[in-house]
Amino acid sequence: MPIHRDKDKQCFVFEFSRHVNGQRRRVRKALPKTWTRAQADAYDRKESARLYAEISGVEKPDRLIEDAVAVYVKERTPKLKHGKNVDGELALIFWVYKGRRISELADVCREYEAKATKEDGDPLAPATIRLRMRYLVAACRYAWKRHDFCDTDPAVKVGLPSVKNDRTRHIDRREMLQICLLCQHRPTRQAIRIAFYSGMRLAEIHRAVLHGDVWFLADTKNGDPRIVPVHPKVAAAARNFRSKSKNTVQAYWARARDAAGVADLHFHDLRHSTASALINAGESLYTVGAVLGHKDGRSTKRYAHLATETLKTAIRRIS
Repeated sequence: MPIHRDKDKQCFVFEFSRHVNGQRRRVRKALPKTWTRAQADAYDRKESARLYAEISGVEKPDRLIEDAVAVYVKERTPKLKHGKNVDGELALIFWVYKGRRISELADVCREYEAKATKEDGDPLAPATIRLRMRYLVAACRYAWKRHDFCDTDPAVKVGLPSVKNDRTRHIDRREMLQICLLCQHRPTRQAIRIAFYSGMRLAEIHRAVLHGDVWFLADTKNGDPRIVPVHPKVAAAARNFRSKSKNTVQAYWARARDAAGVADLHFHDLRHSTASALINAGESLYTVGAVLGHKDGRSTKRYAHLATETLKTAIRRIS
């Protein structure tokens, strides 16, 4: 019998050994300890039929997910902007796809969503779970498209968790200047004002190259270069900004922000504040998206409610 109980491991074991067309295929797998005889027998019937069809040439081999990841890491991630991060994230979830087949991708993703935790046992943020699942799906789909690992799209039945983490926290010019007054570090004060008047991210402020009255960003989050006009109010700060450490700016920002009584405010929220100021000045969502460098219009939709409020205010001005 292909199914027998291993007394030492305290579980059922599946074994397959066949000679077909001069080929011999042997498989041995320990099944979950919680499985009953009926579950083990059902697995035996299904897996034996699949393996027989595979070696008979009736269907393609059901490749392992880890093989797909290996191909993806070797060929694709080195070409990605944050490829090393992708490699690291895929390595962190190896435990859930180890020994699993591409046909099981949907089950693997559901299992990861249910069991994923931080090192201290606390639940992971939905955004982190979703991101790692997307990387795993991308690896399997790459192997499917480029290396014919399977007949159909392995991601068809994968459901990604929904995430609602769009922040719309913003401040006005007066609040921004109040934080600057409480900041004890000149480069940080300059960075705060530049962020408010340009909509650039902190990393972009450090990378931006000043050319006359514009900043040039050769490399942005969406992969496209971007030109950002310099507002006259920060022209001097743009010329004199000297900071080699984002961490230093973040540290002084946090102190000044806390002193101003807005501990929930992130440096990145200055970017949202730029969008708010533009909309309040009557600019369209299209213009806001262009200033912020949004490649996808959906990124700008989070500010739609601000535009609506501006229109309401304009209508109310009718005498």
